[in-house]
Amino acid sequence: MLYDVAVVGSGFSAIAVTINLLHLLPASTSIAVVGDDPGFGRGTAYRTEFYVHRLNVPAGRMSVVPEKPDDFVEWLEEHMKQVSADGFASRGDYGLYLRDRLASLLRGHERRARVDFVRAKATNCTQCSKAGLVFHLDNGGELSARNVVLCLGIGNADLPLAAGKIDAVERRIVRNPWRLSWLSKVGPSDTICILGSGLTMIDQVLALRVHGHRGLVRVLSRRGLLPHAHPPADRRAPAVEPKLGRSREISALLAGFRKQVRDGADWRGLMDGLRPVTQELWQQLTKEQRARFLRHGLAWWNIHRHRIAPQIASRVDALKRDGIVTIHAGFLETIREGTRGALVSYRERQSRQPRSFNADWIVNCTGMERAGVAHSPLLRQMQQQGLIAADELGLGLSVDTDSRVLGLQEEPQPGLYAVGALTAGQFWEITAVPDIRIQAKSVASAIAETLRLHHREQRNAHPD
Repeated sequence: MLYDVAVVGSGFSAIAVTINLLHLLPASTSIAVVGDDPGFGRGTAYRTEFYVHRLNVPAGRMSVVPEKPDDFVEWLEEHMKQVSADGFASRGDYGLYLRDRLASLLRGHERRARVDFVRAKATNCTQCSKAGLVFHLDNGGELSARNVVLCLGIGNADLPLAAGKIDAVERRIVRNPWRLSWLSKVGPSDTICILGSGLTMIDQVLALRVHGHRGLVRVLSRRGLLPHAHPPADRRAPAVEPKLGRSREISALLAGFRKQVRDGADWRGLMDGLRPVTQELWQQLTKEQRARFLRHGLAWWNIHRHRIAPQIASRVDALKRDGIVTIHAGFLETIREGTRGALVSYRERQSRQPRSFNADWIVNCTGMERAGVAHSPLLRQMQQQGLIAADELGLGLSVDTDSRVLGLQEEPQPGLYAVGALTAGQFWEITAVPDIRIQAKSVASAIAETLRLHHREQRNAHPD
């Protein structure tokens, strides 16, 4: 069967595209959703069952449908969840909301496009032309579609150690902490070493506490920076319009932002004011300016831009005050078996002095890898064939401003789009729900228009 659209992926980007397609496409069209994750649409982020895992964006900005901004808040009210538009709902509840909204659309199947869920992974693409794209699946099947949207997300980053630097401690290493079965192996008083101090670390510390862990947690990252907190709703500053000069040098932009804060602007309001212009600003930067930002500014951008709910920040602060969580800033050098578990050796950032400590478990929370092609066999195969090209800074796929995937010659591939983190090279700020939902609607609208023109041509070629 030749589908009108195939959505390849199982996370939030995939469900956002699918929901928008169902709103836009007529009942005569067909959609295939290809992925092997049983929790379709929830992905890693929204599949968690721990209520302490909260969204990092207020509920009032988390509707999956751009034209219905209060949709998630209304769902929370319908389900007796005590979260206001300014509050931070649990990520598990958000996953249930996504499931419910998709299910309600599918129930109206007589008025909607046909949707087939294909429980498989696409392993390679054997054709990419104006006639459509053909994919082979790991279940032995084949799938053809006129339009394809790649929503493959990103993979977990590797441990920051070269091969051979981990000596006989593999059994103590948790490479992917989102496979939460590792928590059942942890003793209540075990010492945990978490590599990385960002949002994933916060989630794992909270999960450990809920699971009954009461031992020490040592957090090691290169800079020892933790995400800042959103202020309580009654102290939240309005967005502040950034004053952008003519220069796009990173140092000049930063100097201008600092001056605004010194002159009285709330830095959180300034970060919120940057949201509407971040993608445009990123696109104005040269390759060298973008690379400079990634080398020198990314860590600070992350902790100021991707903030955590105030109640979560309070919990983490209390654990730090009680000495349960300790932050170390330094460069990891080796992990080897010691007399009391694993011996973690690092070089302290400020003094450059060698330091070490023992831990029963090493948890990789260095974050998600940049959305390159390495994590996906499908993308690797498509790159080898020249059907796709990597972004020049390794941030994802090369796409144009309409999210159309570009080939090796920078030409748009017919009917092939990407949504979400894979498009960070073009859009940069494209990992949060408010940004992805806009992109998802834009791509769905473009596909709907393409199909409308196609069906018109078919009617004209074969009149009654």
